[in-house]
Amino acid sequence: MTTQLESILEIVKDAGKIILSAHDAENFVTAKEGKKNFVTKFDVAVQTYLFEKLGEKFPEALFVGEEGTENTDSDALRFIIDPIDGTTNFMQDYRCSTISVALCEGDMPIKGVVYNPYTDELFYAESGQGAFLNGQTIRVSDRTLADGMALVGTSPYHPENTDRTFELIRKVFDYSRDIRRSGSAAYDICCVAQGRCELFFEQELQPWDYAAGTLIVREAGGVCETFEGETPCLFHGSDVLFANPSAFREFKELL
Repeated sequence: MTTQLESILEIVKDAGKIILSAHDAENFVTAKEGKKNFVTKFDVAVQTYLFEKLGEKFPEALFVGEEGTENTDSDALRFIIDPIDGTTNFMQDYRCSTISVALCEGDMPIKGVVYNPYTDELFYAESGQGAFLNGQTIRVSDRTLADGMALVGTSPYHPENTDRTFELIRKVFDYSRDIRRSGSAAYDICCVAQGRCELFFEQELQPWDYAAGTLIVREAGGVCETFEGETPCLFHGSDVLFANPSAFREFKELL
């Protein structure tokens, strides 16, 4: 593990303490867009902390965060951050929310970290160095989708996708053993990397949700693509699929 990654892991774990310190989070909504999209003061606090501390360690890096501050310089070294992935879970004390941090060179993640402070699960990867959970190597499963489980995202911020999303969910449900949804896309992606489930998909997911997970799944031997067969873009949202190689092929046949 490089000293750079060690620094990122330490900062992310410290940021997790802000999430764990929250009480009655539903009363701290600072903004919302529609019925399903919320921002709490803790989203802002975690992102501010990460920007500040990572900025001290990586002064040359730019920052892209879900709660504002974007930069589209395609060649820059930059962090892509989701301070609380699973804000609705967080507001309802469902205790499945994650911090997602990716360090990228241009459109390529080179270090990825996803942390669930409630379970103290720390997923991370560096390019060419494998994927890990709390220091232990992880790999995608070798189960087929037909004999395994799928994780799904419901694209709640984009109601125009609802019919297509649930059409796909029904196909996968009928084809596989069962389906699950945690409410944190970054966590679901890492569950694929660890081999707990065989596949995760969601329409119109944003880069801060999947940038870190993209590297973690690849380093765990998995496949990451858009529904159209392209590499997920780190500059705008995409319909994304993360899977082991067998489940990936099966899902593409269901599309």
